[in-house]
Amino acid sequence: MSSTELPGVRAATAAVSPTPGADGVAEGEELRSVALPGLTLTVRSRPAGRTGLPPALYVHGLGGSSHNWSALMPLLQDVVDGEAVDLPGFGDSPPPDDGNYSVTGHARAVIRLLDAAERGPVHLFGNSLGGAVVTRVAAVRPDLVRTLTLVSPALPELRVQRTAVPTGLLAVPGIAALFARMSRDWTAEDRTRGVMALCYGDPARVTEAGFRDAVAEMERRIALPYFWDAMARSARGIVDAYTLGGQHGLWRQAERVLAPTLLVYGGRDQLVSYRMARKASAAFRDARLLTLPDAGHVAMMEYPEAVAQAFRELLDERGGS
Repeated sequence: MSSTELPGVRAATAAVSPTPGADGVAEGEELRSVALPGLTLTVRSRPAGRTGLPPALYVHGLGGSSHNWSALMPLLQDVVDGEAVDLPGFGDSPPPDDGNYSVTGHARAVIRLLDAAERGPVHLFGNSLGGAVVTRVAAVRPDLVRTLTLVSPALPELRVQRTAVPTGLLAVPGIAALFARMSRDWTAEDRTRGVMALCYGDPARVTEAGFRDAVAEMERRIALPYFWDAMARSARGIVDAYTLGGQHGLWRQAERVLAPTLLVYGGRDQLVSYRMARKASAAFRDARLLTLPDAGHVAMMEYPEAVAQAFRELLDERGGS
């Protein structure tokens, strides 16, 4: 295991903020829909810097979308052929026909996407819920994974931070509906500021353009009839995954991961405790640790240059593939 705090991160300027198009797609990005039996997934991509690059797949967290990777993807397009997926019920992907929002259900969606496209093995990235999802993918289908990069992965904690409790409460039956009623008069700007205050180490790092884009996305998402159901069922999926023991437990599956793994933790993360970095480093057999003291829960959005640099170092260790 190696651990590093990249020099100059504390003094870094504002994070990269891609210029969104009218439809919320950053310049140079494309969206396409992939129809699978019982499942339709939206995939965000941008042209690789050159042909023959190894593929990569990015998986977002609870309440997020593939757009969460739009700051990081262009920084790596010269070394990987990157795509980001909207998990079922999030972003532009409709709910799954079977209503399965468990971590295993999301992992199956990722596996089915990779199998259908025959893109594996890929460099697999995951944030928060996406981190738990791709950990499961790497454990059960090692043939699909070249490397694993986990940004604040949602792996079980014995002592959950108090700031993470309201998110966990979404898993309780009826709470999401209650919260939807209580917050029906909130503006999209209010909701977006609340999310950013929870997810960013320093919300001031968000540019005006980035905030406007996030507000527009919030307005679109909150109007979807399945928004709260997808949130509640996915939150319940995380809680259920936390309680699983035996070979299906996420920490046990982390120990089974064969792929070289980059772990990224933020010192100001209010959802996944910074203290879990040590346990994760011990659990993954071939781990490297990047610690960002000023980052929150979405380091790939707050400090994309630092995450990109750490991934490049991981690639260099593997000979660039």
